[in-house]
Amino acid sequence: MLLLPDFRRQSKPQQSTNANNTSAFRGFNDVDSLVKSSKLSASAPEFVPGGINPYEDPTCYDDGERYYGEATLADMVTDFLGHLSSSPGSFESDVDYITAVLNDWVTTEELLKELVELIYTQSTAIPNFSYTGARLCNYLSHHLTISPPNGNFRQLLLQRCRKEYEQRDVAVGGDTDTQKKFHSFVLFLGELYLHLEIKSGKGPPKRADILLTGLKDLMNSLFSNPVDANLICAVKLLKLTGSVLDDAWKESGKPHMEELIQRIETILLDATCSRDVRQMLLKLVELRSSDWGRVRAAAAASNATPENDPNYFMNEPTFYTEDGTPFTAADPEYAEKYQEILDRQDYFHDIYGENGNEHQCRDMSKPFKDRKQLFVKNF
Repeated sequence: MLLLPDFRRQSKPQQSTNANNTSAFRGFNDVDSLVKSSKLSASAPEFVPGGINPYEDPTCYDDGERYYGEATLADMVTDFLGHLSSSPGSFESDVDYITAVLNDWVTTEELLKELVELIYTQSTAIPNFSYTGARLCNYLSHHLTISPPNGNFRQLLLQRCRKEYEQRDVAVGGDTDTQKKFHSFVLFLGELYLHLEIKSGKGPPKRADILLTGLKDLMNSLFSNPVDANLICAVKLLKLTGSVLDDAWKESGKPHMEELIQRIETILLDATCSRDVRQMLLKLVELRSSDWGRVRAAAAASNATPENDPNYFMNEPTFYTEDGTPFTAADPEYAEKYQEILDRQDYFHDIYGENGNEHQCRDMSKPFKDRKQLFVKNF
């Protein structure tokens, strides 16, 4: 028995389809009439709401799949310096690679000047980066291959520093931001003096003498306006470079360090600096009087005496009397007190030794260090 299709069930969808077609036809007529009556134009300029900057598509290149912004020397150097700032211990392992990349990039005098400006700016702007920045400057001064007629990397760097140096007398009396920027430059120049080496055909590398003169002038400018910020900068610079500057000036027979210390002493008497800064200046004067905290080479052990060996008493113990008074080998009364304690405690006998069965005479004529070992053991 064959089953015939039920045409009655199909009649409703057919009616629905016809209704939809009729509705769509009416919609098209409405759109068509709207378009004909519209005053909008496809060639009208783009509308941008007030206060919003139009979007500008950056220069890009297509590698087939992704788009990248075009790299610049500034971006690359900023990345390098940021890496060295966050990981200063990687300097030795990374500086060769950084220099090789820069040698590929910096091929014109304009790019070299840009590189100098970037490194100078970052070295005086990034906190605590002046040390690493000075080391990088020294390395690049010897390993950058480009050397234009108007100056190589080191010469252009010194020219850039000179621009800031010439503004010193104005900067020390400027506003807070001007002084802060100037102080960063001063400390960077100090690091540069310690690390920038000038190699010659004969002899070991030398420091840049022009920086030595510049640092003296900078400190005189700082002391000429003895406000706290300038004095703190001068103290930091002298603690950083004082011993090296002192040696260089003594070697050339110039009394510049004595003159600077005299200016500090005058400031301590006359200036109205804060108590904390005054203490910093006093500590600096004391530091210089102790030869910047340096200990010269000790005399041979066999010839060591309190007069010729500053480390003679360094390893001696500290003893205390019965009333708690401390004394050491450096105490002028040490020998007398030492003898008094030995006699009073009677640790050693003239006949019997420490264990009561060894003959061990007390010989006070022996060197102190030999006698001290016995004393410490029984005290």
